[in-house]
Amino acid sequence: MHVAVVFDSAGTLLRTYRIAKDVRTGELLVDVETTMLTYADPDRVLCVLHGHSRDFMKASPDLLVSDFIRDHDIAFGISCTRKVIEKEAVKTILHDDRQAKIGDMQECMRIIWSEIKEQEIVALNNGLIVHTGLMIIEFCVTAGGTPFPGAQETISALHRRGVFTYIASGDREAKLERMADYLGIPRDRVFGVATPAIKEKIVRDLKQQYDIVMMVGDSINDLKAMRAADIAILSNQQPSVKPHELISEADYCIRDLRMVPDIVYDVLEKS
Repeated sequence: MHVAVVFDSAGTLLRTYRIAKDVRTGELLVDVETTMLTYADPDRVLCVLHGHSRDFMKASPDLLVSDFIRDHDIAFGISCTRKVIEKEAVKTILHDDRQAKIGDMQECMRIIWSEIKEQEIVALNNGLIVHTGLMIIEFCVTAGGTPFPGAQETISALHRRGVFTYIASGDREAKLERMADYLGIPRDRVFGVATPAIKEKIVRDLKQQYDIVMMVGDSINDLKAMRAADIAILSNQQPSVKPHELISEADYCIRDLRMVPDIVYDVLEKS
């Protein structure tokens, strides 16, 4: 029997530190779950920027984010949204906003870097939440993560059993690929900047190839994929408030990633 396990990244494979800055008020939201922040308003869209953190840090803090994105041709991906929206519409907001400054991004980056800089393996992602109703960049966001204890061993245990592992995440693909190299997941099984709809499609496509497909996630943006999977595993290794609909969808709830191989073995024995 052929089995595939699809993992979310932030909060599932990685212990993740997140921060968001409200551009209008200057308020810093520490350890905020950016997907829940995005889902709180149907007009919000979470975008992942493909620019290198070093380049953002070198720029003048007074420079408008929109000018930097436009002048440096910074690509972006839509990571999370509650509604279907054209990428060009989001690009227009990113290029025309006159409030968010590079200094806002730099402030977020410094805080997160201070949390993860001592770790051996780290991933740092920068993004923006735009508001399509107000036509502004509403929040600057930064997330940094490091693998949970046992993550590498978990993937190895699954591979020894002949289980195929995948990553489907809203994070940047380049960052995910380096993390996948460390964990031992082939790069051709890594899907970055995946919206909830794309995650769902990935799971459905894999169901055409495998007898059983499991989805391991931790947040509301994993809900569609969990519903599409044969087995849904909800991770609470990084504790956060989970919506009821996410909890009710889970076949298993775990507090340690290292429980996943045992769940796979249990499912196989019952099949």
